[in-house]
This record gives sequence, structure tokens and C-alpha cells, in this order.
Amino acid sequence: MALGGDSSPAVPLGTVRPPGLLGGCSDETSVSTTHKISRGIGVVKGWQHLDHFCGQPAADTLRATLGRAASWHAWLGMVARILFAHERLVVVAKPAGVSLATNRRDPLGAVTRLLAAIPAGEPAAFGLAAESLHLVHRLDVGTSGVVVLARDEESHRHLAAAFARRHVGKIYLALVWGCPRPREGLWTAPLAPDRADRRRMAVHPQGRPATTRYRVLHRARYASLLALEPATGRTHQLRVHLAHAGHPIVGDDLYGGPRQRGVKEAALRRALTLPRPLLHAARLHLPRTPATPEIIVAAPLPEDFAATLAALGVPAEAWEGLGPMDGR
Repeated sequence: MALGGDSSPAVPLGTVRPPGLLGGCSDETSVSTTHKISRGIGVVKGWQHLDHFCGQPAADTLRATLGRAASWHAWLGMVARILFAHERLVVVAKPAGVSLATNRRDPLGAVTRLLAAIPAGEPAAFGLAAESLHLVHRLDVGTSGVVVLARDEESHRHLAAAFARRHVGKIYLALVWGCPRPREGLWTAPLAPDRADRRRMAVHPQGRPATTRYRVLHRARYASLLALEPATGRTHQLRVHLAHAGHPIVGDDLYGGPRQRGVKEAALRRALTLPRPLLHAARLHLPRTPATPEIIVAAPLPEDFAATLAALGVPAEAWEGLGPMDGR
């Protein structure tokens, strides 16, 4: 599946890999020659350290890791984990509940909160400190998933430019009420601040252009699992586009309206009553820049999202191996 010419293959959630992998290695690791700054990078499956590639020492300038072997489903509460560590950038799985809002009075607040959510000792093990990290982009406080931090100003400048120029591939997972028709399509409604509520954005004919491609991955009773690929990065874009289409995100009190939507079964009502929107930044494709390598990073579903899908009977196969959409 590829959108806009992106023909990169699907990547299982919980992995990191560069595009253009070469053959000749086992299923556990492969070697890429796409980066001049490094001799290689590996594919990581599950949560494990990557100390070498195909029996050869890893390049000193590039090390990929998913931390200690652990199940994502054991991560409870506001726990963040390091998905990928490199001398110029770090990729973290942000849990829902951690705010990345910044202001001039507390410029390090967002990074400090994110590092505080990582298990004790891990930031120090990777040499991470708030004063030396630069947040490249943001997720809403209730959204979980992939977040990129630069480790120096040059890397931050190049990565921020890649996001601004829409060179970064992003895929989100969302559980929404009902099922969009057709099962695959494009939303292009322009967005502007809601004049009636400063917390919200709204569809407005004179708003800024916003484009979201969607695909229904699985239709369950009452709700559907969607893959979303935003081509633009407007505030609350996915949440507004979904609500405007009549399929707000489950748990989104700001845009979602009534919570249970006619669900009568008590157990299912509980499973679908959540304190946050079930929106997850599942996959990020960073292009190569003069300072950083080209990588694809995927973050596994958090426990609350996975538990809700299980309650609905959505099989893991519906979202595993998630890749970019082709728009067919």
C-alpha cells in the first residue's frame, strides 16, 4: 500500500526499519545501505536490543533499540518507552495523558514531562536530558504513539522542515463510531478555529486546507477501526474530519457527542467508555535529511486501545503490518 508514491512495505507495530532493505539476512535483522552516516541499521521485531546486524558489529553512529524485552500490554498508566535511539534523534512512544503543550515561561516543560514518563534509568542510559532535546512535533494530550525529538539544533531544524514540507509519512489508528462509506476515501474539508469554543476547531469554507486519507480496517458492532493518513497537520485535524463525517472517535468528548451511541450490553458499554480518544500515532516515516537517517518507526497499540478492540472482537490481524495507503 502506498500513498503519493510511497511504496514502502508494511511494518509490524513495534518495529523500526529503514526503507530499501537488502536480502541475505535472517528474518530478525536486515542491512540497509541507504545512509551515508552509518554502515547499517536493522529491523527490530518485538521489544529487544539490537546490538549487531547479521553477525557484524553495529555502526557506532547508529543504534536502534526497543528497550528491554517486554509486552506492550504490560505497560500500564502513563508510561513512555524509547523506540529508537540515534546520536541525532530519539523516537519515543508517548502514552495518552502526557501533555506536549509548550509555552515561553516553561520551554522545557513538554520534553521534561515526556522523559518523566519513561521508566527510571532509561533516559540516563541513553544520555537523554530535557535541556539537550528538542521536540520536533506534537500529539494531543489524549493521543498516544510516535513522537520525535532531535538531539541538537541542526537536526531539529532539518526534521522540523521535513514536517513543514509534508515529507513525513504519518499513519494513525482510530476507533470510530459507525462505519464510514465508502470504506476508503479522502476528506478535504478546510479547518479553522471554532468561534463558539476556543478549545475546538471546525470545518469552515475559509479555513486552512486539510487533507486526510482513510481506510476501514475492520468493521465491528457499533464501531470501526480506521487507518488515517493525514497529508496536512492541522490542529485536531483527524478528530474534526471524523466528527464532520459523522464518525467521531470513541472517547472523544470534545467532538464526539453522546458517549455510548445506543450500546446496550453493559460490558461493552464499559469497554467503550474511555477517558481519552482512541487515537494512536502508529507509524512514522522520516525522510533522510543532511543530519538524520531515513527510518520507519511503528509503535504498538497501548493497553487501553488493544483491550477495547478485543472487547469488540477485532482481531490483531486487522492492524498488524500496517503500511501506507494507496488510495485505490
